[in-house]
Amino acid sequence: HPDLVAECVAAMQQAVKIPVTVKHRIGIDDLCSYDHLTQFVSKVRSVGCRTFIVHARIALLQALSPKQNREVPPLQYPLVYQLKQDFPDLEIIINGGISSLDEAQEHLQNVDGVMVGREAYHNPWLLRDVDSRFYDKPDSGLSRCQVLEAMIPYIECELAKGTYLGHITRHMLGLFHGQPGGRKFRRLFSEKAHRPGAGIELLHEAFTMMSAHDWQAQPAD
Repeated sequence: HPDLVAECVAAMQQAVKIPVTVKHRIGIDDLCSYDHLTQFVSKVRSVGCRTFIVHARIALLQALSPKQNREVPPLQYPLVYQLKQDFPDLEIIINGGISSLDEAQEHLQNVDGVMVGREAYHNPWLLRDVDSRFYDKPDSGLSRCQVLEAMIPYIECELAKGTYLGHITRHMLGLFHGQPGGRKFRRLFSEKAHRPGAGIELLHEAFTMMSAHDWQAQPAD
C-alpha cells in the first residue's frame, strides 16, 4: 500500500523534527516485481523521505511464518544495488543476511550504508572493529572481559532505577560467542537473570568466571 505508507510518513514528518526513514522488503507476496519496488520508493520519496533501509528479500506473508520470512526467501542484493543507481539522490541502506564486516565492506561499494541485525545480536563482538575500520577511529584495544567489566557501572545504575536485569543482559548473551566458556556465560544469564531479585552479583559472577581465561581482544571476523 504505497499510498498509505506515504501518507503515514508525511504525517510523522509533520509531527517530529528528526528524519523519518522507511525500512521495507524488495517485495511482498505477488507484488514482487522491480517495477513495483520502484513505484513504492517513488511514492514515499514524493512526500520527503530520503532514507530507505532495504531488506533484500521478498516477504511471503501468505505462505511463510515470520521466522521463515527471515530466512527462506532468497536474498537479491543486486536489486538493492540497482535501486541506488536508479535513485542516486536517496540514501539506500542494505539489510539481510550480512554476517561479517568484510561483507559489509563489499556492499558499501554499491550502497550508502549497511544494517546488520541478527548477527549483531547473536555475536555483538562483530561490532568491535566498526569504528576503527569504517570511521577512522582508534582501536579501543578492549578485550571481551574488559567490555563486560565496563558494563557493570551502567547496569548498577539501571538496576537502581528499577530496570529488570534480563532486559539488559539478554543483549549480552553472545558477547563470548564462539569462545571457550561462551556457552557457560550464556547459560548463566539465560537461567538466572530473569529470577526475582537478580542483581549486579550476577555480573560479578560472570566476570570472575570469564576472567579465568586470558582473553585478548580479537578482531571481528
